[in-house]
Amino acid sequence: MAMVAITNPQLSFNLFYCSVTGREASISRQTASRIRYRFSSSRWLSLNSSSSTNRSFDSFKSRCSIANTDVHLNHVAVEDEEISAVDIGCRTTPIVQLKSDVLDTESLSILTGDTYVDSLLTTLPVLTEEEQKTLAATPAHPEGLYAFYASCLAGNLVEQLWNFAWPSAIALLHPSLLPVAVMGFLTKLVIIIGGPLVGKLMDHSPRVPSYIFLNVVQASAQLLSAAMIIHAHTVSPASASSILLRPWFAVLVLAGAIERLSGVALGVAMERDWVVLLAGINRPIALAQANAVLNRIDLLCEIAGTSLFGILLSRYDPVACLKLAASLMVWSLPIMISLTWLTNKLSTGVLDRAKCCQASRRTSDEGPLPDAQNFVSTGLEAIKHGWREYIQQPVLPASLAYVLLYFNVVLTPGSLMTAFLTQRGLKPSVIGGFSGLCAFMGVAATFLSASLVRRFGILKAGAVGLTFQALLLTIAVAVYQSGTLSQRSPLLLFLCLIVFSRLGHMSYDIVGAQILQTGIPSSKANLIGTTEISVASLAESLMLGVVILANDVSHFGFLAMLSVLSVVGAAWMFCRWLLNPTEEQRSLFSFDPQL
Repeated sequence: MAMVAITNPQLSFNLFYCSVTGREASISRQTASRIRYRFSSSRWLSLNSSSSTNRSFDSFKSRCSIANTDVHLNHVAVEDEEISAVDIGCRTTPIVQLKSDVLDTESLSILTGDTYVDSLLTTLPVLTEEEQKTLAATPAHPEGLYAFYASCLAGNLVEQLWNFAWPSAIALLHPSLLPVAVMGFLTKLVIIIGGPLVGKLMDHSPRVPSYIFLNVVQASAQLLSAAMIIHAHTVSPASASSILLRPWFAVLVLAGAIERLSGVALGVAMERDWVVLLAGINRPIALAQANAVLNRIDLLCEIAGTSLFGILLSRYDPVACLKLAASLMVWSLPIMISLTWLTNKLSTGVLDRAKCCQASRRTSDEGPLPDAQNFVSTGLEAIKHGWREYIQQPVLPASLAYVLLYFNVVLTPGSLMTAFLTQRGLKPSVIGGFSGLCAFMGVAATFLSASLVRRFGILKAGAVGLTFQALLLTIAVAVYQSGTLSQRSPLLLFLCLIVFSRLGHMSYDIVGAQILQTGIPSSKANLIGTTEISVASLAESLMLGVVILANDVSHFGFLAMLSVLSVVGAAWMFCRWLLNPTEEQRSLFSFDPQL
């Protein structure tokens, strides 16, 4: 806060001095431990000077004086850090002529280009409680948010279709879980290594160009993967072990790893960064609604994508279906690019302005940006820095509970479950319907989670979701271990239990996203988010390693037991963290009435 205090009768000044040089301003650790997104003009400078004091004050000149203003730096949310930066939009030192008649009647509101778009909340102290709730539920950039939703719809539809298409097509090559497990394992290794590096690059790159570039990379990798699988279906079939040695499989693994790494980076950018800026970090209701809409879009795309490809695969040969999927990839790319550009334009360029400040906010402990000459060492430094920041985050137990869920690789609608059901002789339309129902439960969870939060609070709602999922999956494993899964009714019960367990899983996924958005500074959202995905990928790769060793379908019961234990462990860890809250946790979630 920069203030000028004037006492009477003698003219004296008490200046909180911000040392401004060029384009940076530093604020010490003792001054502010948590810097938020607003410039507030709600505090007024009181002048009780006499007329003689006014005449003296008319001629006073200051090199850099800021009156009547609480300075909260935009786009900087720093927890216990030494530095922060603000772009004040000037390169020369201004001379400010202060006049008492102006200061008596009007407060100075100084808004940089980063903060004027969301300055409405500075009037909250004079609004009624109902008006404050209305503002809190109003997105900062509603038009840009709607364009962002459309962009997510176009991208997620193709991605979800492809996530169902490639394991189904590979499973038809040979009746074994080995090719799918190996491809998934190697893909996770790439995410573990490359996730923090990509996250750091995105934190220091312009949002819109990097987002478009990753969309192009992902679409190109999907097209290459489709071409390799089509080639595999045109050659003579081979054993599972010989498939792994084919050149096309090596290219497929590489393309799949690049596609997943790009998809992870895009997902983190959307869920942890873009939606926060467009909805407003200090508008919790609008942010919660935006998170729910993003989850609904993703799940509806999963329903549409899996159902569509499942129906096509049951009527046509795999090659024709893959060609159709490839054509959808080509057509969707320019649509996504256009909608991304439109999002930034409708939000008055807030995505561009945010990154201008971040470039000057780097500190010595963050390490250097990657460059071509020292890429390996820079990459290792980025990985080390990402893991260090991940471990130091204040909501680590909630994140680790999320990571433990990634050990569940078989009792979930994914590539291994698709391959397992395919090899048990189920029709592709039935498998697609199962995946679609799981996604539909996720859509229902977006509405259920709101009721859970209202009744139990945000943290206890997460515990309820995890406990519900663990209970249903335990029953599902008991049904499978009974040995009656060869009959139709027990198999349907087994699948239905997995479907309903998605209610708990997605409830925690939605609530957990807001927990992490609250606890992680926005300046590190991409770095910590991609590192979290890397840790989760490490957990998933360990489980996939077990699947590779026990790749026969007869070992599915053992793999299901390991999966349910990971879910139970996640529920235990989160509930233990909830029962022993720290002071920092109470401060972060002070709005939670149940904490």
